[in-house]
Amino acid sequence: MSSITPNPARLVTVFGGSGFVGRHTVRVFAQMGWRVRVACRRPDLAYHLQPLGRVGQISATQANVRYPASVLAAVKGADAVVNLVGVRMPKGRQSFESVHAFGARTIGRAARDSGVKTVLHVSAIGADANASSAYARSKAQGEAGILDGFADATIVRPSLIFGPEDDFFNSFAAIARISPFIPLFGGGQTKFQPVYVGDVARALAGFCDNAASKGKIYELGGPEVKTFEELMRFVSSITGRRRLFVPIPLPVANIQAFALELAHKLSLGIWPEWLTLTRDQVTLLLSDNIVSDAADADGRTLLGLGITPESIETIVPTYLYRFRKTGQFEKPHGLGA
Repeated sequence: MSSITPNPARLVTVFGGSGFVGRHTVRVFAQMGWRVRVACRRPDLAYHLQPLGRVGQISATQANVRYPASVLAAVKGADAVVNLVGVRMPKGRQSFESVHAFGARTIGRAARDSGVKTVLHVSAIGADANASSAYARSKAQGEAGILDGFADATIVRPSLIFGPEDDFFNSFAAIARISPFIPLFGGGQTKFQPVYVGDVARALAGFCDNAASKGKIYELGGPEVKTFEELMRFVSSITGRRRLFVPIPLPVANIQAFALELAHKLSLGIWPEWLTLTRDQVTLLLSDNIVSDAADADGRTLLGLGITPESIETIVPTYLYRFRKTGQFEKPHGLGA
């Protein structure tokens, strides 16, 4: 990937910039000298981003991808637009269709009409219009939507993203702290290629100076492919929690997921999200989530971009130690630390 020249005159609008991937993306753009406009539904909840840049370099503006007028105002004057907006499960008007599909189309059209030079859209490996999962289908609709509005948009499909604020490792570490067993949905043999959030952010910033990437689909994965069971045993080892690993057949997993969905709804939001598993998420956990051979061959990967991906062994222990019985003073089993 070509080097990035700091240029404070450049402005990037990051939709969803206050979220997990967003905060890392905003930091990298700020380090590269960009002015960053964070477009989110609640700008008052984006103040934590201010220390990531110089005074006045990062600003937040109200925008909701369900309302085209707010999106158009957020992209006005921007040189680049990054769409990171996504939902893990539908909540009220924040449905898969309204956020992933309609929202992406709205952003693409607003960017085109405003003369934006570069549009980056973060989707997911597994996006498929014919997928069994509603989440995966909506991600494919989002890709089609962004291209409908901005034909040269760069689409980025990451595998499972990990980092200090991730939902995956933190959630299962929390479950391991209170549960005597860890469920292995569908036998636990689904393959993942976890990718570090910092590497994803670096790739996104680099695309803005990489004209050859326009109109292409990139698949971002980490250095290793792991099964779901291997990832759960890794979590158990890091946290020092010796747990039973119980294979859960699909019908049983769907019953459990339905019960958790019901508990979340009936509790009016009191039931924590990290303890909520939906039937659609169970479906996702049964499909491999790794970089394709075609993307590898074409160099549409982190290595193809000149980025050496970080491993889970390097990063994950630095934030899962809090789930050990005595925190950082607990020696994790099997890691020699």
